[in-house]
Amino acid sequence: MDQRMATTAFELPGYRIVRNLGVVRGVTVRSRGLGGQLAASLRTIVGGKIHEYVELCEQTRSEGFDLMMEHADQLGANAIIGIRYDATELAENMTEVLAYGTAVVVEPA
Repeated sequence: MDQRMATTAFELPGYRIVRNLGVVRGVTVRSRGLGGQLAASLRTIVGGKIHEYVELCEQTRSEGFDLMMEHADQLGANAIIGIRYDATELAENMTEVLAYGTAVVVEPA
């Protein structure tokens, strides 16, 4: 599925929804390795952006999004609307990200 057909909005300009296929989701859990945890811990002492955790969050969100897209593709969708993210810290240095939305079939208006 083309990533341009995925949106946080509930409609796609220029398209009309012809079928709703239901909720799709992508769930992933990631943790930072020991080296990254040590580097991040040292960075918290001086303050500022903690690049190790920013990278971890970006990778986790991207993986969740990709899994959601795969789920929609398996259902036969060509678009996803109403995309949202949810994140939970499961344990120290372990983050779960859920990407979810509504899989739909659209056609040009």
